Amino acid sequence: MSATRIETDSFGRIEVSGNALWAAQTERSRRFFAIGEQTMPLALIHALAEIKRAAAETNGELGLLDPVKAEVIAAVAARVAAGEFDAQFPLSVWQTGSGTQSHMNVNEVIASLASQALGGGLGSQRSVHPNDEVNLGQSSNDIFPTAMHVAAVLASTPLLAALADLRAALQAKAQAFAGTIKMGRTHLQDATPVTLGQEFGGYAAQLSIAEQSLRHALPAVHSLAIGGTAVGTGLNTHPEFAARAAHKLAQRLGHPFKVADNLFAAMAGHEPLVALHGGLKTLAVALTKIANDIRLMGSGPRAGLGELRLPANEPGSSIMPGKVNPTQVEALTMVCIQVMGHDLAVSLAASQGQFELNVYKPLIAANLLDSLRLLGDAMNSFREHCVEGIEVDAARVQALLESSLMLVTALTPHIGYDRAALIAKHAHANGSSLREAALSVGGVSADEFDRWVDARLMLRPQ
Repeated sequence: MSATRIETDSFGRIEVSGNALWAAQTERSRRFFAIGEQTMPLALIHALAEIKRAAAETNGELGLLDPVKAEVIAAVAARVAAGEFDAQFPLSVWQTGSGTQSHMNVNEVIASLASQALGGGLGSQRSVHPNDEVNLGQSSNDIFPTAMHVAAVLASTPLLAALADLRAALQAKAQAFAGTIKMGRTHLQDATPVTLGQEFGGYAAQLSIAEQSLRHALPAVHSLAIGGTAVGTGLNTHPEFAARAAHKLAQRLGHPFKVADNLFAAMAGHEPLVALHGGLKTLAVALTKIANDIRLMGSGPRAGLGELRLPANEPGSSIMPGKVNPTQVEALTMVCIQVMGHDLAVSLAASQGQFELNVYKPLIAANLLDSLRLLGDAMNSFREHCVEGIEVDAARVQALLESSLMLVTALTPHIGYDRAALIAKHAHANGSSLREAALSVGGVSADEFDRWVDARLMLRPQ
């Protein structure tokens, strides 16, 4: 094949690499939007290809597209969706706000592949038209947001699996640590006792709440903008096209996709994706708290709390021999901060656009898909390389429990708040044990103290 070839579109002629399957519209975008290094997510490209496959099959069934071409377009679209031609999608995220250029990138590549399959060539020799045939009954304004929803739903599946696995790992630790009594802490100060199992059970419950938020948002994401074409009216589309194509997507991909009840809302706004990303932000908030607790309980090993032993996966310092750091916690919490930032960007982007179209679609898609992938990967890594290997330093936990002044709370029902506070202050000021302070201050016998101040009895209502 020659080093270059000439492609033509409504703006005229343009030179394209001879090895490229794309055509003029893709090439113009590649040249005019050389912005940053972020290319359109492949998950979105694959979703577009799945839609093209369903559209070609539907148009063939409706008699709108030559059946042979419909079959070939569907076949090559399936190959694109499977990732066989990922190198043919070079366009930047930072392009037109409707995603038209990446949409046409998919149309042009599929048209070239279909043309070759039918014995044609590229450029002027192409026998399948990217607009008239691959894009029949479609517009970027309805197909790109449809792809955003399809890609988001598909990417949610591994994320929810990772979330379930991490929750199960935390619950397993809750059961394993059920008998380990330790000091609770509020305001980073000593509080009354809890079990380590209660703490880890709380972490698992936090993730359950975050999961509920995500699952509550997903049904709206199953509603697709397909069929709205340019402005939501469905101009140039067969009345049965959208429902048939959505049904094919649902059957093939295993999710309950359907045409949105209101296509104007589906194209002009992206509230379902905002809600889904809001669930990801909720998850990021919960994960940050959980990870930081584990980081603090594992701090040390000598000068920190040291209640937990975290897995030592790699050296932690280039200068301090033997140092080990909570690196899985650090990676997870950095991901969570990134997701929180993405959430602000998604929210602002979804508030933009005018009248019948939101024109920040690539930004929303890129950030949402990035958040889904990052959180899923980070939860898997955190579970596998940190949570599952956590051990308890029982001696350290017991020593901290026995030295805590907040066990004095158990005396309050018997001797009152003020006298109990006096005992705690006396113990702190004199460096004595709580028991020694109680006997010194008076009003509590040794037998009473031993009966009343029992950490095991402070774990539940009495």
